[in-house]
Amino acid sequence: MIFSAGKYNGFTLIEILIAVFIFSVVMSTIFGTFNAVISRTDAIKNGMGGYEMARTCLNRIALDLNAIYIDQKPLYHPPDFDDPPDPYRFVGKETFAGNKNFSQLRFASTDHLSMTRNAENGIAEIVYYVKEQGYPESEFVLKRSDTLYPYDEDYEFEEKDSDPLLCEDIEEFSIIYFDKEGNEYEKWDSESDFLKYATPRALKVKLKIKSIDSSYTFDTKIALPVYRQKFE
Repeated sequence: MIFSAGKYNGFTLIEILIAVFIFSVVMSTIFGTFNAVISRTDAIKNGMGGYEMARTCLNRIALDLNAIYIDQKPLYHPPDFDDPPDPYRFVGKETFAGNKNFSQLRFASTDHLSMTRNAENGIAEIVYYVKEQGYPESEFVLKRSDTLYPYDEDYEFEEKDSDPLLCEDIEEFSIIYFDKEGNEYEKWDSESDFLKYATPRALKVKLKIKSIDSSYTFDTKIALPVYRQKFE
């Protein structure tokens, strides 16, 4: 009986190695795409979180400013040398938090938010300011102070730990002030002779919030519903 030798149908070592290589390339591509999608999703979520936080913060500032209280003529008159500051004055200045420079905004508003169970109404001193906090890695946060009249006798603003936090991861909080003619100012003091004791006509508020891998900038221009004209 004659036996004929048939072909062997198994894989050679080279074929196995090639198959393993192709499989590894395919799997690397799949997992690379998956990781990219996950990273992109996280970035979108993080960006949306920053967007919502900034939108809420800017809306809160706009609501407070839309309820601004300003004494008009003849209730208001330019202060004499020894007069106490106007309790309803408008002050925008630059302050330092850590080693960075930020805007600070102070004004009076009827949009008081009570932090107690009791309903409280009145004219409140509102202050927006940036504070450095966190340990060991510090960050900058935007806070809102809300104090009903009468304020402290010396009229000096003091930060409180109980002041609500509005926005985290602040990289920039800056405000530009516009007078009636549209001129821009980086600072404002309604008790200043330089500004003729006027209040601004509008403000431009800019927020820059950092995320894991980038930063997001938001700004809005707010026209004040009332303002005091210059004393000429």
